[in-house]
Amino acid sequence: MTHWFHRNPLKATAPISFNFYGVATTPAATKVCNDLRLSRTRLLELFTDSSCNPEMMKNATDLYFSLLQGFILSLDDSSQECKLRYIQNFKWTDTLQGQVPNAQQDAVFELVSMGFNVALWYTKYASRLAGKEDITEDEAKDVHRSLKIAAGIFKHLKESHIPKLITPVEKGRDLEARLMDSYIIQCQAEAQEVTIARAIELKHNPGLIAALAYETANFYQKADQTLSSLDPAYAGKWRKYLNLKTCFYMAYAYCYHGQTLLASDKCGEAIRSLQESEKFFAKAEALCKEYGETKGPGTTAKPSGHLFFRKLGSLIKNTLEKCQRENGFIYFQKVPAEAPQLELKANYGLVEPIPFEFPALNAHWTPEMLAAFDLTKRPKDDTTKPKPDEEVKPLKEPDIKPQKDSGCQIS
Repeated sequence: MTHWFHRNPLKATAPISFNFYGVATTPAATKVCNDLRLSRTRLLELFTDSSCNPEMMKNATDLYFSLLQGFILSLDDSSQECKLRYIQNFKWTDTLQGQVPNAQQDAVFELVSMGFNVALWYTKYASRLAGKEDITEDEAKDVHRSLKIAAGIFKHLKESHIPKLITPVEKGRDLEARLMDSYIIQCQAEAQEVTIARAIELKHNPGLIAALAYETANFYQKADQTLSSLDPAYAGKWRKYLNLKTCFYMAYAYCYHGQTLLASDKCGEAIRSLQESEKFFAKAEALCKEYGETKGPGTTAKPSGHLFFRKLGSLIKNTLEKCQRENGFIYFQKVPAEAPQLELKANYGLVEPIPFEFPALNAHWTPEMLAAFDLTKRPKDDTTKPKPDEEVKPLKEPDIKPQKDSGCQIS
């Protein structure tokens, strides 16, 4: 079963040379700086390389982050911060707020910004894989795992590293709690979509599928509510996606709950449940159109033309017709005016983020290496100060060609 996921653009960043002439006083110190520059450049290249896989990404991130930690961690396990933490200015754009960068002279800002992009890459990798026509079981597992890894990275950044920033995060910026929470919840919800697809394919109990769909709809609703106080100019398109997925999985929940009721000889209630499913599906269809018409950051698509959407529409229609036939021939039950209350709790299949930790400090960082950086040799004329309105070029993300059945066009 193919999937369709909304994706915001990657963060863009200014190139960093790590050239500390005079400050790096030994060849070994100069080499570490060169390794930092090369590993950072390589990692940024992989973000937009459509042939990159999770193993390549992990190797590149482990190398860069292990080297970058030398600018952050104290070598003697003391609470004292590293003397190199504020030596370099870093500039990063936001996923939602255009190409004017936010700049901070802080290696922790680089750590969390690059980490954020790594998490985004895992979501985009999952999205590319999930949109394939004939996704295999192993590929579905890769999608599921990648989304859980992304959720784990976002969670780790939010809880352990963003609070260490000296400059507080501005409202509406990527690293702000509301956005971080929404990204975490969205990753969990999308991973559960893969679980639901698998449960349907294996013809699991309709009660379990209904419960999973209901929990997933609640995830999407929670992610949307988290973004509700953000400027619609930035978050409007993203929220349309979260709204339509909420309605879509509520439609799924009522559809499969209807099947459960029918199996329990509650045909009247089953019909009412399917009617409610139809209502949510119609809402989702309207939101699909609104999503396509809403301007803002993110992918451009026509989700109502996607196979995953069309399949549910047929399922609701066929199941409702079956219930109505059964009621007309066998049950003759009254259809309730009120829709059944969904008090469903899934005991299986709920997604938790995979815990994430940054790699250990690279072995090149020794007390002797740190001593080889002499901050008294820094030039007095500090040219690293940011130019406030300087633009950073956006990353050229790989085109994702729409599959025949997907109805998706990625810009």
